[in-house]
Amino acid sequence: MPRMRIEELPTPCAVVDLSRLERNAARMAERMTRLGVRLRPHVKTHKCAEIARLSVRGHFGGVTVSTLAEARGLADAGFDDLTWAVPIALDRIDDALALGARVRRLALLVDHPDAARALSARTRGAARRTPVFLKLDCGYHRAGVDPEDAASVAFARELSELPGLDFRGVLTHAGHAYRATRREELHAVARAEREVTVRFAERLRAAGAPAAEVSVGSTPTMSVVEDLSGVTEARPGNYLFYDAFQAAIGSCVLADAAFSVVATVIGHARARNELLVNAGALALSKDAGPTHVDPRCGFGAVASADRSRSFPGLRVRSLSQEHGELGSDAPIDYDALPIGARVAIVPNHSCLSAAQFDRYHVARDGVVVDAWRVLRGW
Repeated sequence: MPRMRIEELPTPCAVVDLSRLERNAARMAERMTRLGVRLRPHVKTHKCAEIARLSVRGHFGGVTVSTLAEARGLADAGFDDLTWAVPIALDRIDDALALGARVRRLALLVDHPDAARALSARTRGAARRTPVFLKLDCGYHRAGVDPEDAASVAFARELSELPGLDFRGVLTHAGHAYRATRREELHAVARAEREVTVRFAERLRAAGAPAAEVSVGSTPTMSVVEDLSGVTEARPGNYLFYDAFQAAIGSCVLADAAFSVVATVIGHARARNELLVNAGALALSKDAGPTHVDPRCGFGAVASADRSRSFPGLRVRSLSQEHGELGSDAPIDYDALPIGARVAIVPNHSCLSAAQFDRYHVARDGVVVDAWRVLRGW
């Protein structure tokens, strides 16, 4: 593609800073190698084959997905070891099994006996067994079995014996790490995530349900964890992009964020000390962000288009469908941000914002060097 500077791109558009992306990938890869676990990166944040390839460099090559569309797209791109880390919906079993027949391994997830039995019924008599994980609730309370409930152990034993299924072990996600207000709290959640999951896996083994795999992962916990004894793999995903939320809770600093939405200043409201840009909820999402850390965080942090200059205090205060209102407690420097100026907005939640776009403009040192497609849909 012809090279251009970020400031020349039509807006709103999604920009990935390649240097930051590579640095984030290398840092997490080194951490997981040092802690002795396989890195199985989650692709749900970026949904992009090129970024998936970058994230598994030097590792065994397995990835995690959140949708079958991601799984199909990555299978087409040559990935053959996938984990679909959402409890299986009964109406997608046949689709999942069809894809599983195309790749070396597609592991599925269950947390209810009805789903496990339905999956077994569809796979009974198949040429090979379907890998399956038991989802464990390590404190997030969104999905997964209760590690303290004896019924969870009984379910695991049944799961390990169901025809057609290959029980691989336990999988958890410490989503409650996002409730942290500082890095020290992330350390505590990371310790609990490991301890709860490893202890439950040991109970399963003692009860005759051989849990070979212990899979954990959230970007906040994996960004700070220092002990993964007993864990076999980690599945962080957002770390490749990071975002304003991650910076607020201590997973990273804002300068680590590799994803931004570039928008154009289309209005000045000097009487209200505001700017208007052409990036609204359909570009940034309406994720409220880390309001438990900063109730006035707004919908994203603002910088110059190439991220070389920040605008401290300038925040996205309000969003409508295609408009974003930027405001500040200090007087805005309208000369630095004239009509037509481009700005980069690091959103609260890069996963949701990135999913609004069908491609990323990939830039290094302010110059666009490539365009990567996004695997959208379900």
